[in-house]
Amino acid sequence: MNPVRQVEGRTAALRLENLDTDQIMPKQFLRGIDKSGLRDGLLYDLRFDADGREREDFVLNKPEYAGVSVLLGGNNFGCGSSREHAVWGLQQAGIRAVVAPGFGEIFYSNAMGNGLLLVALPEADVLRLMAEADHVPGNAVTIDVESLTLRSAGGVEARFDMLPRHQRMLLEGLDAIGLSMTYREQIDAFAKAHWEAQPWVKDVARQRLAP
Repeated sequence: MNPVRQVEGRTAALRLENLDTDQIMPKQFLRGIDKSGLRDGLLYDLRFDADGREREDFVLNKPEYAGVSVLLGGNNFGCGSSREHAVWGLQQAGIRAVVAPGFGEIFYSNAMGNGLLLVALPEADVLRLMAEADHVPGNAVTIDVESLTLRSAGGVEARFDMLPRHQRMLLEGLDAIGLSMTYREQIDAFAKAHWEAQPWVKDVARQRLAP
């Protein structure tokens, strides 16, 4: 992953509580064998009607919100199933961060593991940001991962919390495997001590299957 130290971008408000991953990325867009094309499925049933016509009243379809990279969401954003495609679709559509009062637990882990910045703020702060985005379409925010602060062009200033592990992953551009590999020496030392103390269980399956 690329390091994420700061996100600056225009915002759009999605006033939807409990927006689940099935809505973020509907099931019909999960049939591919890779990550390609997920941008087309993002929030599909909210963006289009039953005949495939674009809904003019949906915020992300409005021309004044074209190119936004920060979504402002309702509480429990990303609840529902564990599909990681929801995160990939958001990223493919140019979304770099989501700000909401709370997130689905699995979605949160998937997002942070893929470099999609999630910021949990008190509902009052999120509502102020939404009001700003409505008043000045695409009102900009700056989110600093190192100082854990958010500032908006309209004057909102807030601090947020993040696990040190997730903060390090973002700042250093590490996914879960990459983070694990930073402990390679400790892992090797543990394995060496373990096999030296219990040599009779090392590679038992391979030895039994050997001709």
